[in-house]
Amino acid sequence: MSERRRKSVWRRASPPAPEPPAEPAEAGAEPAPEPVSIVQAALYRDGVRVSSPVTLAETYRELHERPSGMAWIGLARPTESQLLSLASEFDLHPLAVEDAMEAHQRPKLERYGRTLFVVLRAARYLDAQEEVDFGELHVFVGPDFVITVRHGAAPDLSAVRRRMEETPDLLKLGPEAVLYAILDAVVDGYVPVVAGVQNDIDEIETEVFRGDPSVSRRIYELSRETVEFQRATRPLIGMLHGLIAGFSKYGTDDELQSYLRDVADHVTHTSERVDGFRQALTEILTVNATLVTQEQNAEMRALAEAGFEQNEEIKKISSWAAILFAPTLVGTIYGMNFREMPELGWEFGYPFAIVLMAVVCTSLYLVFKRRDWL
Repeated sequence: MSERRRKSVWRRASPPAPEPPAEPAEAGAEPAPEPVSIVQAALYRDGVRVSSPVTLAETYRELHERPSGMAWIGLARPTESQLLSLASEFDLHPLAVEDAMEAHQRPKLERYGRTLFVVLRAARYLDAQEEVDFGELHVFVGPDFVITVRHGAAPDLSAVRRRMEETPDLLKLGPEAVLYAILDAVVDGYVPVVAGVQNDIDEIETEVFRGDPSVSRRIYELSRETVEFQRATRPLIGMLHGLIAGFSKYGTDDELQSYLRDVADHVTHTSERVDGFRQALTEILTVNATLVTQEQNAEMRALAEAGFEQNEEIKKISSWAAILFAPTLVGTIYGMNFREMPELGWEFGYPFAIVLMAVVCTSLYLVFKRRDWL
């Protein structure tokens, strides 16, 4: 790059505020170290690492001294001052820098002049928690630099760097090759996630037909993860097709074209699998709702049958109580011991009372029997 210290669009749009005069440093005092968000920075020439600067300032200086080299800077949750410094040095677009600061962006690919800005959603499957953890990666790709800004634990870009350094023939193809390697790593990271989600779905199917009451919550949580997974994978198809469409315009190397087409095929396959997961979970949720409804209907039927049986028992008890009430009533009346009672002096009073009680009880029994209460 002929004029490295040019004013960037960001600096023109947002002029820096005047800084207060610095206090004189004490003799022997060391400059304050940069934040630890710089994961790694390296300069490459012809696919070989020639320098490993520790700070951004050293990276800028050594890149000026080696104008034919390529800088690969990796940051994790960088500070605003670091991103503004990178924007000033590499003329990054202010909108892209703002997205990298705020994170929580959808996957996308945008071109600002000679710089590509790519947002990726990486994923990893956590076996212990049986859930999917999503990370966010922002990549700036210019003529002689690659800047990665990572928000989250995934992906492991150190493995990508080692792989590229072990294949200098690929790395010497420049920043586009690094972008390919990052895309490939993100897409390859989806493979264990797909396997983990498939295993979770198989377990959920077993739990549904086993009648596990907590399965509904697990279906809901996995459905949310699947939706998030869809949002991470589906936009990649259009992004890669956009890169493929620009092969001839930007003179992409033939080998890189083959690699990117392979990544696009993997993304399409993964996206189709994730769509299948979404459909499967929808069907499982429907089946679970049907089974829960059937179980509730069976419980209601059992309660109704229990209520009917209880009602029948109450009928029997009430019937016998009514039958036994009749002789009890007659016996109670004639047991009051009043002196003036007409039937007390009657010779046939006692047999008449017995016959009366028998007739009443028999009549009541026949009535209740006819009504199926007994």
